[in-house]
Amino acid sequence: MTVSIQRARDILQQAELLYPAEQVQASLHEVARQINAALADKHPLVLSVMGGAVVFTGQLLPLLDFPLDFDYVHVSRYGDARHGGAMHWKVSPRENVRGRVVLVLDDILDEGHTLQALRQRVMELGAGKFYSAVFADKRHGRKKPIHADFVGVELPDRFVFGYGMDIEGAWRNLPAIYAVKA
Repeated sequence: MTVSIQRARDILQQAELLYPAEQVQASLHEVARQINAALADKHPLVLSVMGGAVVFTGQLLPLLDFPLDFDYVHVSRYGDARHGGAMHWKVSPRENVRGRVVLVLDDILDEGHTLQALRQRVMELGAGKFYSAVFADKRHGRKKPIHADFVGVELPDRFVFGYGMDIEGAWRNLPAIYAVKA
């Protein structure tokens, strides 16, 4: 269930701005620069993780200056909740990863279980090489099973939303990143 308009507005009004839109865009361009340097001669298959990575992917792809193929996966551990649960595959990686350099794009690396599961699935399907780019990496001090190759911003251990990340189903469309006040 989606949150009411008034509840969504109240959440935003009470939130703390962590990264304004200008800083988000500067970080996006830096990630693109790094990916261009690393993958320019690889012709990768880019897999976007729906729905969180839709904003990051949509703004990143036009900044990549090499040929690529595109597809998507849809896996979630959150839904509309604030804490991760069981892995739910809506669209799994397809056989088109076999022998390919694969770049997975996701909105946030939190505990790392989703990205680790994606890496495992893509490699089991025969990918030649796996890279990952996340717009945000949450720093919570706990060990993660995987680290992203390319990271836009680092976030504190708080519930965040905006720039593809939602809160109770709302605010993926914000150009900035906010945190729920403690």
